[in-house]
Amino acid sequence: MENLLQGRNLLSLADLTALELQQLLQLGQQMKTGDLLPSAQNRVLGLLFYKASTRTRVSFSVAMYHLGGQVIDLNPQSTQVGRGEPIKDTARVLARYLDVLAIRTFAQSEIETFAAYADIPVINALSDFEHPCQVLGDLLTLKEVFGRLEGLTLAYLGDGNNVAQSLLLGCALAGVNIRVATPSQYQPHHWIVEKAKGLTDREVTVTNDPQTAVEGAQAIYTDVWASMGQENSADARFPMFQPYQVNERLLQSAASEAIVLHCLPAHREEEISEAVLESARSRVWQQAENRMHAQKALLASVLGLV
Repeated sequence: MENLLQGRNLLSLADLTALELQQLLQLGQQMKTGDLLPSAQNRVLGLLFYKASTRTRVSFSVAMYHLGGQVIDLNPQSTQVGRGEPIKDTARVLARYLDVLAIRTFAQSEIETFAAYADIPVINALSDFEHPCQVLGDLLTLKEVFGRLEGLTLAYLGDGNNVAQSLLLGCALAGVNIRVATPSQYQPHHWIVEKAKGLTDREVTVTNDPQTAVEGAQAIYTDVWASMGQENSADARFPMFQPYQVNERLLQSAASEAIVLHCLPAHREEEISEAVLESARSRVWQQAENRMHAQKALLASVLGLV
């Protein structure tokens, strides 16, 4: 496992092999228990976030501090990139100051441009297309709860957004059956679905029927119905997405041991009921904590510390 991902980017979960994903999750478990804590002393993580963030910003920062490194918050509003400096110029300069850069932005192409011009590891901390770090924490949570990943079934209900697309890839790599239930006009990109199918011999299903998706599933996952930047369409989406709400009635079709996941922030009584979010089935807070441990493993890996 030595030098697992040293010098590598993580722009998509498709950048990983099944073995690399398994090893990352193992590292995350070891770091959570305190069995492994490599030193990133004198290493610097830059956070370039064009979107608001609570969990991603704090979990990355605390992860780097736990490793003994430093963090610089590069607010676009107070740096030249926010005033129109070309990404390729900013990337080449930041690569001479930083050891690793995590970017949270709208277009996936912006992260890819940074990665093309910066000769340091670049991490996708969220784009409109994928949210790979979220799914690392999600898979770590599943592994903690069930003791395995292979053969589990996860049902995702709601918008076929960046989280859904990363779940498709991550579950496929991990041997988890994945079912995504969305309204027909909000399905994940077809090529992501086909990519996921090519990574696994497990189930990869996209459906419009939430009942079919949750049948016998061990994990029920949801996200907000309108992501950041889509708030103006929220009212129009609400009636369409109502059948996909994760509530007690829907959970009756899931496995008896099923848990509930949500990447947060949650809109109670919209995509998830208050009763379910606060129930004994909910692993949402454990899931949020595991973002930090999974990202600690990722940082240590790309920095060549393990």
